Amino acid sequence: MRPAVETVGAVGAGVDPARAPAPGPPTPPTVPIRPLRFRELLDEPFALIQAHLRAFAVLGGSALVLSVLGVLGLTGLVSHLTDGSDAGTAWAAVLATAAAVWLVRLVLRGTTVAIALADFHGVRYGVLDGLRAAGRRATPLVLAQIMFTLTGIGVLLLGSILVITYPFALIWLSCVRARRFVTEPAIVAEHAGFGVGVARSKELVHGADWSTAGLWLTQRCIFAVLAVPAFGIPFFLSDFSGTHRWAVITLLVGGFLLVVTVSEIVEATSRVLCYISRRCVREGMDIRIPGDRR
Repeated sequence: MRPAVETVGAVGAGVDPARAPAPGPPTPPTVPIRPLRFRELLDEPFALIQAHLRAFAVLGGSALVLSVLGVLGLTGLVSHLTDGSDAGTAWAAVLATAAAVWLVRLVLRGTTVAIALADFHGVRYGVLDGLRAAGRRATPLVLAQIMFTLTGIGVLLLGSILVITYPFALIWLSCVRARRFVTEPAIVAEHAGFGVGVARSKELVHGADWSTAGLWLTQRCIFAVLAVPAFGIPFFLSDFSGTHRWAVITLLVGGFLLVVTVSEIVEATSRVLCYISRRCVREGMDIRIPGDRR
């Protein structure tokens, strides 16, 4: 008797048998399955987000609220234990925010990738569906996030030895990020482990390393532009709330986490688009054989 295998979609996104879609033709994907040009890789993430606006709004809003409350709770606890020390409160806010950013990016990246991949399979995932799909690949996704963080810190620390070398460190980091840009989509779509996902990403991105690095750098510039009004809102609201310590901490933490939340959802969707595009280029995934009913 043949062993049972997990059902996967046309792009390997997978469908939970307990929540399989109703019989009938699948929903057409929001973005056509074909190779995408550089400008399309920048634009199409927003089309994908717009098609799942409710799911991403709930996902991002929940992550933002919970992370802000967590940071304020930890900062308040440390402030209480240190008798309101300014230094203790400041360090607690910084470290708690850094931890919240790491967790928010982990959850948002895995869930967003799962929702976007399901779209290409013709299935509409909600937030809970995306969380379940990401949870099934939790271990390799956590490992990928750990290595993502360590790599970024290591490269930027080496580049910050001299101020003049920092721009070169960013270019170096963009090349490193490019080679692993589709690791998470490969992990979720192909049910791969961490090592296989990294190898798969390097294989797919091969030949488009510099264009992918340029995509990553361009997104950083876009996120920096988006961050200006996001950080302007807290300073505007401070005119009404005053410059009290907790009001300022809340506004700054909220503004920073808002930027992280929005940018991570955009970046995660672009990773999926790049994964699909590279599979079309290198494997002809967009080619349909006549008579094939899939």
